[in-house]
Amino acid sequence: MLDFHLHHGLMLLLALTGLLAGTVDAIAGGGGMISLPMLMLVGMPAHLALGTNKLQGSIGTLMAAINYYRRGMWSLKTIYKGLIFGFVGAASGAYLSQHISSAILGYIIPILLIAVLLYSIFMPSLGLIDRHPRMPEQLFFPLAGMILGFYDGFFGPATGSFWVFALVFFLGYNLAKATAYTKVFNLKSNIFATICFAIGHNIDYRAGLIMATGQFIGGQLGSHLVIKNGAKFVRPVFLTMVLLATLVLLGKQIYMHFGR
Repeated sequence: MLDFHLHHGLMLLLALTGLLAGTVDAIAGGGGMISLPMLMLVGMPAHLALGTNKLQGSIGTLMAAINYYRRGMWSLKTIYKGLIFGFVGAASGAYLSQHISSAILGYIIPILLIAVLLYSIFMPSLGLIDRHPRMPEQLFFPLAGMILGFYDGFFGPATGSFWVFALVFFLGYNLAKATAYTKVFNLKSNIFATICFAIGHNIDYRAGLIMATGQFIGGQLGSHLVIKNGAKFVRPVFLTMVLLATLVLLGKQIYMHFGR
């Protein structure tokens, strides 16, 4: 549990952080880069912050996924194989992460994110409209579910960005539709991780539920903005969050080498 008193000012700060993180996450992913640093900034130990962050983030993701579903932007019939293979991949990745160093991914992932960023920038029409798929859905979802599920369980950062890009590139989805589908896969990952953290008693439920009140509103607000404004609205937010994720991961690698 938190070792400080949750006074009214801190409760309001956490709720507002959840609102902002939930809104951004529903639009283009990456809300954890807002909420997790705040939890650590207010003094929560890292292992507790990670679990609490997953709990509160699950609420915003759930609200966004429900809102997108109500508008017909994703179909369970289409992606259920991706969810099944995603659970298998995530469990495998989580298991292996306890036995194999993930340090190599710390070098590879920023490079992949830079490639995604540059490709998206120099292809300004990418994701603005639906295009002809490069791969059938029946093959894509099991394959991507396994690969990205494994990556999420093994390492994790920017999984949502990779899902959005993969859906746009391989299936030809527009960015709004890709974001809607990504929320479902994010929800699967968040629930899986939350259960694991709960078993390990690494969740502060008071702080998590306070932030979840903001996430509840943010998830609906962000998804509403995407539904109303479409892919052109998602694109700049997506590029911004990919850039931010790249800088954060690069900064972490630089600190590990030179900051100690």
